[in-house]
Amino acid sequence: MSRPSALFSLFADLETLEGVGPKTARAMAGLGVERPRDLLFLLPHSGIDRSRRASLREVTPPCVATVEVVVGGHFPPKSRGRPYRIAVRDAALEFHLVFFHARGDYLTKLLPTGARRVVSGKVELFDGVAQMVHPDHVLPPDEAADLPDYEPVYPLVAGVTQRGLGKAVQGALARLPDLAEWIDGPLKAREGWPDWAEALRAAHAPQGAVDLAPTAPARQRLAYDELFAHQITLALARRNTRRGKGRPSVGTGVLQGLVLSALPYAATGAQRRAVAEIAADMAGPQRMNRLLQGDVGAGKTLVAFLALLVAVEAGGQGVMMAPTEILARQHLEGLRPLAETAGIRLEILTGRDKGADRAAKLAALAEGRIDVLVGTHAVFQKDVLFNDLRLAVVDEQHRFGVAQRMELGAKGAAADVLVMTATPIPRSLALASYGDMDVSVLDEKPPGRKPVKTVLVTTQRIDEVVAHLRKALAEGRQAYWVCPLVEESETLDLASAEARFQHLRAALGDRVGLVHGQMPPAEKDAAMARFVAGETAVLVATTVIEVGVNVPNASIMVIERAEIFGLAQLHQLRGRVGRGAAQSTCLLMYQAPLNEGGERRLTTLRDTEDGFRIAEEDLAMRGAGDLIGTAQSGLPRFRIADLERQAALMDIAQSDARRLLADDPDLTGPRGQAVRNLLWLLDQDRAIRLISVG
Repeated sequence: MSRPSALFSLFADLETLEGVGPKTARAMAGLGVERPRDLLFLLPHSGIDRSRRASLREVTPPCVATVEVVVGGHFPPKSRGRPYRIAVRDAALEFHLVFFHARGDYLTKLLPTGARRVVSGKVELFDGVAQMVHPDHVLPPDEAADLPDYEPVYPLVAGVTQRGLGKAVQGALARLPDLAEWIDGPLKAREGWPDWAEALRAAHAPQGAVDLAPTAPARQRLAYDELFAHQITLALARRNTRRGKGRPSVGTGVLQGLVLSALPYAATGAQRRAVAEIAADMAGPQRMNRLLQGDVGAGKTLVAFLALLVAVEAGGQGVMMAPTEILARQHLEGLRPLAETAGIRLEILTGRDKGADRAAKLAALAEGRIDVLVGTHAVFQKDVLFNDLRLAVVDEQHRFGVAQRMELGAKGAAADVLVMTATPIPRSLALASYGDMDVSVLDEKPPGRKPVKTVLVTTQRIDEVVAHLRKALAEGRQAYWVCPLVEESETLDLASAEARFQHLRAALGDRVGLVHGQMPPAEKDAAMARFVAGETAVLVATTVIEVGVNVPNASIMVIERAEIFGLAQLHQLRGRVGRGAAQSTCLLMYQAPLNEGGERRLTTLRDTEDGFRIAEEDLAMRGAGDLIGTAQSGLPRFRIADLERQAALMDIAQSDARRLLADDPDLTGPRGQAVRNLLWLLDQDRAIRLISVG
């Protein structure tokens, strides 16, 4: 499907715009501007009031002012490095225009004595006299009408000026084609949004600060366009996944019953609800693509295992993938007793399996003798073949992108996919990242989990903390001690962890272990295994223990320099304790004085254990990109939409996109055709390919 001709001029070279040469075009690339279209979506971030005043008497410096003046005498500098001054007079006040490093001949031409000029710039007081240093604008009165009362201010990079950029934007706006409306009529009327072209013109010509806010109708409309186009892409991807016919996997409930009746506690309502949602999806004709979102300790593993049992009951196999070998082995340990209860064969496959051992496992897998396989991404390898893969469970989604989700699905011609994440994600972000999936949420903790007591202490009190630890170890308890990540440098991290390890060893004896990111995997596993077995009582670690580690006897978590960690990360770390019967404690050690953000993070954590509340707070403080680590989040980069402040629009966009595709699956109706223009405008090529495939 080729780009509609109405959009050609917006996708032409930048140099086709008046005043943009090759040099400026190269510089603009630093702003993400490569075509006239990109200028449309580069909105001003602030503005300057340039409304005309009769005299500077009406303003209070320092401020920006615009007045008409009569030019008086010129006073060139007496010596090098001194400023060039020009006396001017407005309707009621005399003041100076000041220039540094300026040529006299240029200034006499720009500001001839006796002439009238409109000047606009920052006014300051110097020795009690008002002056304007390097005015932003100097214009003859007949040209001053072009100066807007409120001038938009754009983001800049080296080699691009405000004036040059503003002119290029006007050139791009002059090319706006007349396009049919793609927003649902009743929605547009209800929100009072302008037409697309009108919204762009308004966003680039703000009349005051209120027009720059995310709540301004023009900006809301443009943000909605972006979110809607993104949700159309996700809805098309979701439809394509589903179009891949699934295989109905109908469980008998027999194996699930065995496991549930053998548990020492009853499953929570949330767990039962999630299992029912998953089983219903698996029994349906289309491929399941579901996200299981649960807070730390909400019991996702049990839900995932029951889902795997549905696959086995239906006569097939299941696989559970973890991002690291440590986590894969942990899943194995956690699932083994459940598998024994159900009487099924559970095996693990990681990069460590070699030779005859590996060959035997692969043969058993291909012949269907292994019911459930636990593994790392080693299960992606070509020679790993299943007899009948019905369900793939992926742990810790944000380590796997959408591409790997698809690759995994391809292993079983029609395998259902269940993704687990322990990071509670605010709804707006979940829709942005996983809008192509259905979501099940575990929002209850299993019974018997005691809340973790969270305490803030300053680093000065480290000796008291160590003494507290010594007493706890004597009572047979175990503790994690998490060292801070230093300046993105692994060698420094290592040094700080090593130093803390030596210090604690000296204080507490040889039952202190160490695990950090630079250890070979086998050593890391061995150190973890010693801790799990209780041979070491204190584990000093960098954040490698953040996800999924489960040692019920560990009841103390010390996080050093807690103020430099993100909220979600602190919440994950704290979730490593509180898994056993003992009352658990999390000590957040911070270096005083705390800045406002650090204090807000640590007190939020102290006051709540609700991961969803923590995630909402985190989003408000840090922004969407940071929250799930933009580099690997697969989170789209929106140019206009602001996920923190316009979260409500995402919900509307998702239901609107799904509704439109239900009514017009190939986007061939009048609104569908208009939406195709929007997808081209916003570079949603992936969506366009998905339509043409369809």
